[in-house]
Amino acid sequence: MNKLVKWGRGLLTALALIAGLALWAIAPWPVLLALAAAVALWMLLTRSGQQAASVAGVGISTLRQRLGSSSVVVIGIAGVVAVLVAMLSMAEGYRQTLSRTGSDDSVLVLRGASAAEVMSTLDLASINVIEQVPGIARGPDGRPLASPETVVAANLPVKGMAPDVDGSVQLRGVGDRAWLVRPQVKIVQGRKFETGKREVVVGSGAQRQFAGLEVGKQIRLGSEQWTVVGVFKSGDAMDSEVWADAEMVAATYRRGASRNAVVAKLTSAKEFKSFKAALAGDPRLQVDVTTTAEYFAKQSETMTTVIRVIGIVVGSIMAIGAVFGALNTMFATVATRAREIATLRAIGFRGLPVVVAVMLETMLLALVGGLIGGLLAWAIFNGYTASTIAGGVGQLTFDFRVTGALLWSGLKWALAIGFVGGLFPALRAATLPVTAALRAL
Repeated sequence: MNKLVKWGRGLLTALALIAGLALWAIAPWPVLLALAAAVALWMLLTRSGQQAASVAGVGISTLRQRLGSSSVVVIGIAGVVAVLVAMLSMAEGYRQTLSRTGSDDSVLVLRGASAAEVMSTLDLASINVIEQVPGIARGPDGRPLASPETVVAANLPVKGMAPDVDGSVQLRGVGDRAWLVRPQVKIVQGRKFETGKREVVVGSGAQRQFAGLEVGKQIRLGSEQWTVVGVFKSGDAMDSEVWADAEMVAATYRRGASRNAVVAKLTSAKEFKSFKAALAGDPRLQVDVTTTAEYFAKQSETMTTVIRVIGIVVGSIMAIGAVFGALNTMFATVATRAREIATLRAIGFRGLPVVVAVMLETMLLALVGGLIGGLLAWAIFNGYTASTIAGGVGQLTFDFRVTGALLWSGLKWALAIGFVGGLFPALRAATLPVTAALRAL
Protein backbone atom coordinates (compact mmCIF):
# COMPACT_ATOMS: atom_id res chain seq x y z
CA MET A 1 0.00 0.00 0.00
CA ASN A 2 2.79 2.42 0.89
CA LYS A 3 4.50 1.66 -2.41
CA LEU A 4 1.26 2.41 -4.27
CA VAL A 5 0.91 5.73 -2.45
CA LYS A 6 4.50 6.67 -3.22
CA TRP A 7 4.00 5.69 -6.86
CA GLY A 8 0.87 7.83 -7.05
CA ARG A 9 2.64 10.80 -5.49
CA GLY A 10 5.53 10.42 -7.91
CA LEU A 11 3.13 10.32 -10.87
CA LEU A 12 1.30 13.42 -9.68
CA THR A 13 4.61 15.21 -9.18
CA ALA A 14 5.74 14.30 -12.69
CA LEU A 15 2.45 15.46 -14.22
CA ALA A 16 2.58 18.71 -12.27
CA LEU A 17 6.17 19.26 -13.38
CA ILE A 18 5.28 18.67 -17.05
CA ALA A 19 2.31 21.02 -16.81
CA GLY A 20 4.44 23.67 -15.11
CA LEU A 21 7.13 23.46 -17.78
CA ALA A 22 4.50 23.70 -20.54
CA LEU A 23 3.04 26.84 -18.96
CA TRP A 24 6.56 28.23 -18.53
CA ALA A 25 7.31 27.67 -22.22
CA ILE A 26 4.24 29.58 -23.43
CA ALA A 27 4.11 32.27 -20.76
CA PRO A 28 4.92 35.79 -22.05
CA TRP A 29 7.73 37.75 -20.42
CA PRO A 30 5.43 40.13 -18.45
CA VAL A 31 3.91 37.12 -16.64
CA LEU A 32 7.33 35.71 -15.80
CA LEU A 33 8.59 39.09 -14.58
CA ALA A 34 5.49 39.42 -12.42
CA LEU A 35 6.18 35.98 -10.96
CA ALA A 36 9.78 36.95 -10.20
CA ALA A 37 8.58 40.17 -8.57
CA ALA A 38 6.12 38.20 -6.43
CA VAL A 39 8.90 35.88 -5.23
CA ALA A 40 11.10 38.89 -4.43
CA LEU A 41 8.32 40.53 -2.40
CA TRP A 42 7.69 37.27 -0.54
CA MET A 43 11.37 37.09 0.39
CA LEU A 44 11.38 40.70 1.58
CA LEU A 45 8.11 40.84 3.49
CA THR A 46 7.55 37.41 5.04
CA ARG A 47 9.43 35.51 7.71
CA SER A 48 9.68 32.36 5.58
CA GLY A 49 10.93 34.41 2.67
CA GLN A 50 13.59 36.08 4.78
CA GLN A 51 14.69 32.65 5.99
CA ALA A 52 14.94 31.47 2.38
CA ALA A 53 16.99 34.55 1.48
CA SER A 54 19.44 34.00 4.33
CA VAL A 55 19.91 30.29 3.52
CA ALA A 56 20.32 31.09 -0.19
CA GLY A 57 22.85 33.79 0.63
CA VAL A 58 25.01 31.31 2.54
CA GLY A 59 24.87 28.80 -0.32
CA ILE A 60 25.65 31.37 -3.01
CA SER A 61 28.56 32.75 -1.00
CA THR A 62 30.21 29.31 -1.05
CA LEU A 63 29.97 28.87 -4.84
CA ARG A 64 33.62 29.89 -5.23
CA GLN A 65 34.61 26.97 -3.03
CA ARG A 66 32.58 24.66 -5.31
CA LEU A 67 33.73 26.24 -8.56
CA GLY A 68 34.46 22.94 -10.29
CA SER A 69 31.10 21.32 -9.62
CA SER A 70 29.19 24.56 -10.23
CA SER A 71 30.90 25.06 -13.59
CA VAL A 72 29.49 21.71 -14.73
CA VAL A 73 25.98 23.16 -14.47
CA VAL A 74 26.93 26.48 -16.07
CA ILE A 75 28.86 24.96 -19.00
CA GLY A 76 26.22 22.29 -19.67
CA ILE A 77 23.38 24.80 -19.78
CA ALA A 78 25.44 27.29 -21.80
CA GLY A 79 26.03 24.58 -24.42
CA VAL A 80 22.32 23.78 -24.63
CA VAL A 81 21.34 27.43 -25.03
CA ALA A 82 24.08 28.17 -27.58
CA VAL A 83 23.11 25.23 -29.82
CA LEU A 84 19.38 25.90 -29.49
CA VAL A 85 19.66 29.62 -30.26
CA ALA A 86 22.02 28.95 -33.17
CA MET A 87 19.60 26.49 -34.77
CA LEU A 88 16.61 28.75 -34.24
CA SER A 89 18.54 31.75 -35.56
CA MET A 90 19.12 29.83 -38.79
CA ALA A 91 15.37 29.23 -39.12
CA GLU A 92 14.68 32.87 -38.29
CA GLY A 93 17.20 34.15 -40.83
CA TYR A 94 15.72 31.92 -43.53
CA ARG A 95 12.19 33.04 -42.66
CA GLN A 96 13.10 36.74 -42.59
CA THR A 97 14.87 36.55 -45.95
CA LEU A 98 11.82 35.08 -47.65
CA SER A 99 9.32 37.21 -45.75
CA ARG A 100 11.09 40.36 -46.99
CA THR A 101 10.63 39.14 -50.56
CA GLY A 102 7.50 40.42 -52.23
CA SER A 103 4.75 42.76 -51.15
CA ASP A 104 0.99 42.93 -50.79
CA ASP A 105 0.58 45.09 -53.90
CA SER A 106 2.40 42.75 -56.28
CA VAL A 107 1.05 39.41 -57.47
CA LEU A 108 2.40 36.15 -58.83
CA VAL A 109 0.31 34.31 -61.44
CA LEU A 110 1.03 30.60 -61.96
CA ARG A 111 -0.63 27.80 -63.86
CA GLY A 112 -3.40 26.22 -61.81
CA ALA A 113 -2.33 23.77 -59.08
CA SER A 114 1.35 24.76 -59.36
CA ALA A 115 3.13 24.77 -56.00
CA ALA A 116 6.12 26.80 -57.21
CA GLU A 117 7.31 28.86 -60.15
CA VAL A 118 9.48 26.09 -61.57
CA MET A 119 6.44 23.76 -61.76
CA SER A 120 4.32 26.23 -63.71
CA THR A 121 4.01 26.90 -67.44
CA LEU A 122 2.03 29.72 -69.06
CA ASP A 123 1.62 29.95 -72.83
CA LEU A 124 1.87 33.20 -74.75
CA ALA A 125 -1.90 33.53 -75.17
CA SER A 126 -2.48 33.29 -71.40
CA ILE A 127 0.28 35.83 -70.73
CA ASN A 128 -1.32 38.33 -73.10
CA VAL A 129 -4.69 37.93 -71.36
CA ILE A 130 -3.17 38.32 -67.88
CA GLU A 131 -1.37 41.55 -68.85
CA GLN A 132 -4.68 43.18 -69.84
CA VAL A 133 -6.61 42.39 -66.64
CA PRO A 134 -7.80 45.57 -64.85
CA GLY A 135 -5.99 46.46 -61.64
CA ILE A 136 -2.43 46.21 -62.95
CA ALA A 137 -0.45 49.43 -62.56
CA ARG A 138 0.98 51.19 -65.60
CA GLY A 139 4.55 52.33 -66.17
CA PRO A 140 5.71 55.75 -67.41
CA ASP A 141 5.24 54.54 -70.97
CA GLY A 142 1.64 53.46 -70.33
CA ARG A 143 2.40 49.75 -70.57
CA PRO A 144 1.17 47.40 -67.81
CA LEU A 145 3.71 46.59 -65.08
CA ALA A 146 3.61 42.85 -65.72
CA SER A 147 6.75 40.75 -66.06
CA PRO A 148 6.52 37.31 -67.74
CA GLU A 149 9.46 35.30 -66.39
CA THR A 150 11.23 32.00 -66.97
CA VAL A 151 12.77 30.21 -63.99
CA VAL A 152 15.25 27.35 -64.41
CA ALA A 153 17.83 25.60 -62.27
CA ALA A 154 21.40 26.11 -63.46
CA ASN A 155 24.65 24.62 -62.16
CA LEU A 156 27.65 26.70 -61.11
CA PRO A 157 30.86 25.82 -59.23
CA VAL A 158 30.61 26.49 -55.49
CA LYS A 159 33.22 28.70 -53.85
CA GLY A 160 35.69 26.88 -51.63
CA MET A 161 34.93 23.49 -53.19
CA ALA A 162 36.66 21.44 -55.86
CA PRO A 163 36.27 22.84 -59.41
CA ASP A 164 34.00 19.94 -60.40
CA VAL A 165 31.63 20.42 -57.45
CA ASP A 166 28.58 22.33 -58.64
CA GLY A 167 25.67 23.86 -56.79
CA SER A 168 22.21 24.81 -58.02
CA VAL A 169 21.43 28.46 -58.68
CA GLN A 170 18.10 29.92 -59.76
CA LEU A 171 18.38 31.51 -63.19
CA ARG A 172 15.53 33.93 -63.89
CA GLY A 173 14.81 35.12 -67.41
CA VAL A 174 13.23 38.56 -67.30
CA GLY A 175 12.45 41.56 -69.47
CA ASP A 176 12.62 45.30 -68.90
CA ARG A 177 9.40 45.24 -66.83
CA ALA A 178 11.07 43.16 -64.08
CA TRP A 179 13.05 46.14 -62.80
CA LEU A 180 9.86 48.22 -62.46
CA VAL A 181 7.88 45.43 -60.82
CA ARG A 182 10.69 44.94 -58.27
CA PRO A 183 11.99 48.45 -57.56
CA GLN A 184 14.06 47.17 -54.61
CA VAL A 185 16.46 45.45 -57.02
CA LYS A 186 19.37 47.84 -57.65
CA ILE A 187 22.54 47.43 -59.70
CA VAL A 188 25.49 47.98 -57.34
CA GLN A 189 28.29 47.09 -59.74
CA GLY A 190 28.56 47.07 -63.51
CA ARG A 191 25.39 47.45 -65.59
CA LYS A 192 22.18 45.70 -66.61
CA PHE A 193 22.25 43.02 -69.28
CA GLU A 194 21.32 44.00 -72.83
CA THR A 195 18.34 42.48 -74.60
CA GLY A 196 19.24 39.80 -77.15
CA LYS A 197 22.68 39.11 -75.68
CA ARG A 198 23.94 36.28 -73.51
CA GLU A 199 24.70 38.53 -70.55
CA VAL A 200 23.75 38.05 -66.91
CA VAL A 201 23.55 40.12 -63.75
CA VAL A 202 24.09 38.24 -60.50
CA GLY A 203 22.70 38.76 -57.01
CA SER A 204 25.15 39.67 -54.27
CA GLY A 205 24.22 36.50 -52.38
CA ALA A 206 24.84 34.31 -55.43
CA GLN A 207 28.19 36.03 -55.94
CA ARG A 208 29.21 35.10 -52.37
CA GLN A 209 28.11 31.51 -52.87
CA PHE A 210 29.38 30.63 -56.35
CA ALA A 211 32.74 30.99 -58.07
CA GLY A 212 33.37 32.96 -61.24
CA LEU A 213 30.59 35.54 -60.85
CA GLU A 214 32.82 38.61 -60.90
CA VAL A 215 31.97 41.31 -63.43
CA GLY A 216 33.67 40.60 -66.76
CA LYS A 217 33.99 36.83 -66.18
CA GLN A 218 32.34 34.24 -68.40
CA ILE A 219 30.26 31.37 -67.04
CA ARG A 220 28.57 28.36 -68.62
CA LEU A 221 24.78 28.15 -68.27
CA GLY A 222 23.17 25.30 -70.16
CA SER A 223 25.29 24.71 -73.24
CA GLU A 224 26.23 28.36 -73.77
CA GLN A 225 28.80 30.83 -72.48
CA TRP A 226 27.42 33.93 -70.76
CA THR A 227 29.17 37.12 -69.64
CA VAL A 228 28.68 38.58 -66.16
CA VAL A 229 28.04 42.31 -66.69
CA GLY A 230 26.65 43.44 -63.34
CA VAL A 231 25.84 42.72 -59.70
CA PHE A 232 22.53 43.63 -58.07
CA LYS A 233 21.31 43.79 -54.50
CA SER A 234 17.73 43.61 -53.24
CA GLY A 235 17.98 42.60 -49.56
CA ASP A 236 15.72 39.57 -50.06
CA ALA A 237 15.59 36.19 -51.80
CA MET A 238 16.34 37.77 -55.17
CA ASP A 239 19.93 38.28 -54.01
CA SER A 240 20.49 34.54 -54.50
CA GLU A 241 19.46 34.57 -58.17
CA VAL A 242 21.05 35.17 -61.56
CA TRP A 243 19.06 37.28 -64.04
CA ALA A 244 19.29 37.29 -67.83
CA ASP A 245 17.20 38.21 -70.86
CA ALA A 246 14.07 36.01 -70.93
CA GLU A 247 14.26 35.32 -74.66
CA MET A 248 17.87 34.16 -74.43
CA VAL A 249 17.15 31.93 -71.41
CA ALA A 250 14.12 30.42 -73.17
CA ALA A 251 16.20 29.76 -76.31
CA THR A 252 19.07 28.17 -74.34
CA TYR A 253 16.77 25.89 -72.34
CA ARG A 254 14.30 25.29 -75.20
CA ARG A 255 11.27 26.83 -73.54
CA GLY A 256 9.88 28.50 -76.66
CA ALA A 257 7.44 31.36 -76.06
CA SER A 258 6.12 29.95 -72.77
CA ARG A 259 7.01 31.38 -69.37
CA ASN A 260 6.80 29.99 -65.87
CA ALA A 261 5.01 32.90 -64.24
CA VAL A 262 3.84 36.48 -64.51
CA VAL A 263 4.74 38.95 -61.76
CA ALA A 264 2.59 42.09 -61.82
CA LYS A 265 2.40 45.30 -59.82
CA LEU A 266 -1.14 46.32 -58.81
CA THR A 267 -2.34 49.88 -58.50
CA SER A 268 -2.85 49.14 -54.77
CA ALA A 269 -3.10 46.16 -52.43
CA LYS A 270 -6.90 46.69 -52.33
CA GLU A 271 -7.11 45.63 -55.98
CA PHE A 272 -5.97 42.07 -55.24
CA LYS A 273 -9.42 40.56 -54.66
CA SER A 274 -10.92 42.04 -57.80
CA PHE A 275 -7.83 41.07 -59.83
CA LYS A 276 -8.03 37.50 -58.55
CA ALA A 277 -11.77 37.35 -59.28
CA ALA A 278 -11.20 38.61 -62.84
CA LEU A 279 -8.66 35.86 -63.50
CA ALA A 280 -10.87 33.19 -61.96
CA GLY A 281 -13.85 34.32 -64.05
CA ASP A 282 -12.03 34.23 -67.39
CA PRO A 283 -12.73 30.88 -69.13
CA ARG A 284 -9.53 31.22 -71.17
CA LEU A 285 -7.37 30.91 -68.07
CA GLN A 286 -6.58 28.13 -65.62
CA VAL A 287 -4.34 29.94 -63.19
CA ASP A 288 -3.68 30.54 -59.50
CA VAL A 289 -2.81 33.98 -58.19
CA THR A 290 -1.37 35.09 -54.88
CA THR A 291 0.44 38.10 -53.54
CA THR A 292 4.20 37.77 -53.73
CA ALA A 293 4.41 38.33 -49.96
CA GLU A 294 2.09 35.37 -49.32
CA TYR A 295 3.83 33.17 -51.87
CA PHE A 296 7.30 33.57 -50.35
CA ALA A 297 5.93 33.27 -46.82
CA LYS A 298 4.49 29.87 -47.75
CA GLN A 299 7.76 28.88 -49.40
CA SER A 300 9.53 29.43 -46.08
CA GLU A 301 7.09 27.50 -43.87
CA THR A 302 8.29 23.94 -44.46
CA MET A 303 12.02 24.62 -44.21
CA THR A 304 11.58 26.90 -41.20
CA THR A 305 9.53 24.25 -39.40
CA VAL A 306 12.08 21.53 -40.19
CA ILE A 307 14.98 23.62 -38.87
CA ARG A 308 13.07 24.54 -35.72
CA VAL A 309 12.10 20.94 -35.02
CA ILE A 310 15.69 19.79 -35.48
CA GLY A 311 16.88 22.56 -33.16
CA ILE A 312 14.36 21.67 -30.47
CA VAL A 313 15.12 17.94 -30.71
CA VAL A 314 18.89 18.49 -30.49
CA GLY A 315 18.39 21.03 -27.70
CA SER A 316 16.12 18.62 -25.80
CA ILE A 317 18.68 15.82 -25.98
CA MET A 318 21.39 18.14 -24.71
CA ALA A 319 19.03 19.51 -22.07
CA ILE A 320 18.53 16.03 -20.63
CA GLY A 321 22.28 15.75 -20.15
CA ALA A 322 22.39 19.20 -18.57
CA VAL A 323 19.57 18.26 -16.19
CA PHE A 324 21.46 15.19 -15.00
CA GLY A 325 24.57 17.32 -14.53
CA ALA A 326 22.58 19.78 -12.43
CA LEU A 327 20.99 16.95 -10.43
CA ASN A 328 24.36 15.39 -9.62
CA THR A 329 25.85 18.74 -8.64
CA MET A 330 22.96 19.82 -6.45
CA PHE A 331 22.54 16.42 -4.79
CA ALA A 332 26.25 16.55 -3.93
CA THR A 333 25.80 20.09 -2.59
CA VAL A 334 22.87 19.02 -0.42
CA ALA A 335 24.88 16.08 0.89
CA THR A 336 27.84 18.26 1.88
CA ARG A 337 25.51 20.75 3.59
CA ALA A 338 23.31 18.11 5.24
CA ARG A 339 24.36 18.99 8.78
CA GLU A 340 24.01 22.70 8.11
CA ILE A 341 20.49 22.25 6.74
CA ALA A 342 19.53 19.95 9.59
CA THR A 343 20.77 22.50 12.12
CA LEU A 344 18.73 25.26 10.47
CA ARG A 345 15.60 23.12 10.57
CA ALA A 346 16.27 22.18 14.21
CA ILE A 347 16.32 25.85 15.26
CA GLY A 348 13.04 26.63 13.52
CA PHE A 349 13.61 26.92 9.77
CA ARG A 350 10.77 25.27 7.84
CA GLY A 351 11.03 23.08 4.77
CA LEU A 352 9.78 25.70 2.28
CA PRO A 353 12.63 28.19 2.86
CA VAL A 354 15.14 25.37 2.40
CA VAL A 355 13.49 24.29 -0.87
CA VAL A 356 13.46 27.87 -2.17
CA ALA A 357 17.08 28.45 -1.12
CA VAL A 358 18.37 25.40 -3.00
CA MET A 359 16.22 26.29 -6.01
CA LEU A 360 17.53 29.86 -6.05
CA GLU A 361 21.11 28.63 -6.06
CA THR A 362 20.43 26.30 -9.00
CA MET A 363 18.46 28.92 -10.90
CA LEU A 364 21.32 31.40 -10.46
CA LEU A 365 23.75 28.94 -12.02
CA ALA A 366 21.23 28.30 -14.81
CA LEU A 367 20.83 32.04 -15.40
CA VAL A 368 24.59 32.49 -15.74
CA GLY A 369 24.77 29.53 -18.13
CA GLY A 370 21.86 30.88 -20.19
CA LEU A 371 23.44 34.31 -20.49
CA ILE A 372 26.79 32.84 -21.52
CA GLY A 373 25.16 30.54 -24.07
CA GLY A 374 23.08 33.35 -25.56
CA LEU A 375 26.10 35.63 -25.76
CA LEU A 376 28.14 32.93 -27.50
CA ALA A 377 25.35 32.28 -30.02
CA TRP A 378 25.02 35.99 -30.75
CA ALA A 379 28.78 36.55 -31.07
CA ILE A 380 29.41 33.54 -33.33
CA PHE A 381 26.26 33.14 -35.41
CA ASN A 382 24.48 36.48 -35.71
CA GLY A 383 25.01 37.60 -39.30
CA TYR A 384 26.68 34.31 -40.29
CA THR A 385 25.95 33.60 -43.97
CA ALA A 386 24.63 30.20 -45.02
CA SER A 387 22.71 28.75 -47.94
CA THR A 388 20.23 25.99 -48.58
CA ILE A 389 17.99 24.73 -51.34
CA ALA A 390 14.83 26.84 -51.58
CA GLY A 391 11.74 25.74 -53.47
CA GLY A 392 13.61 22.76 -54.90
CA VAL A 393 15.27 25.01 -57.52
CA GLY A 394 18.36 26.89 -56.35
CA GLN A 395 20.35 27.72 -53.30
CA LEU A 396 19.07 30.57 -51.16
CA THR A 397 21.71 32.60 -49.36
CA PHE A 398 20.66 34.06 -46.02
CA ASP A 399 22.10 35.32 -42.73
CA PHE A 400 21.51 33.83 -39.29
CA ARG A 401 19.41 36.19 -37.12
CA VAL A 402 19.86 36.02 -33.34
CA THR A 403 16.91 38.13 -32.22
CA GLY A 404 15.90 39.26 -28.76
CA ALA A 405 12.99 36.82 -28.84
CA LEU A 406 15.37 33.91 -29.48
CA LEU A 407 17.67 34.99 -26.66
CA TRP A 408 14.66 35.17 -24.36
CA SER A 409 13.60 31.65 -25.43
CA GLY A 410 17.12 30.38 -24.72
CA LEU A 411 17.06 31.97 -21.29
CA LYS A 412 13.71 30.33 -20.54
CA TRP A 413 15.18 26.97 -21.52
CA ALA A 414 18.14 27.58 -19.22
CA LEU A 415 15.91 28.44 -16.26
CA ALA A 416 13.67 25.45 -16.98
CA ILE A 417 16.71 23.14 -16.90
CA GLY A 418 17.82 24.76 -13.66
CA PHE A 419 14.35 24.33 -12.19
CA VAL A 420 14.18 20.62 -12.98
CA GLY A 421 17.79 20.06 -11.94
CA GLY A 422 17.29 21.80 -8.62
CA LEU A 423 13.79 20.66 -7.68
CA PHE A 424 14.51 17.12 -6.54
CA PRO A 425 17.69 17.99 -4.60
CA ALA A 426 15.71 20.80 -2.96
CA LEU A 427 12.94 18.42 -1.93
CA ARG A 428 15.60 16.04 -0.63
CA ALA A 429 17.07 18.84 1.48
CA ALA A 430 13.64 19.79 2.86
CA THR A 431 12.77 16.19 3.81
CA LEU A 432 16.19 15.31 5.23
CA PRO A 433 15.65 13.65 8.64
CA VAL A 434 16.88 16.16 11.21
CA THR A 435 17.85 13.55 13.82
CA ALA A 436 19.86 11.46 11.40
CA ALA A 437 21.82 14.47 10.17
CA LEU A 438 22.47 15.79 13.67
CA ARG A 439 23.83 12.43 14.84
CA ALA A 440 26.61 12.92 12.27
CA LEU A 441 27.84 16.04 14.11
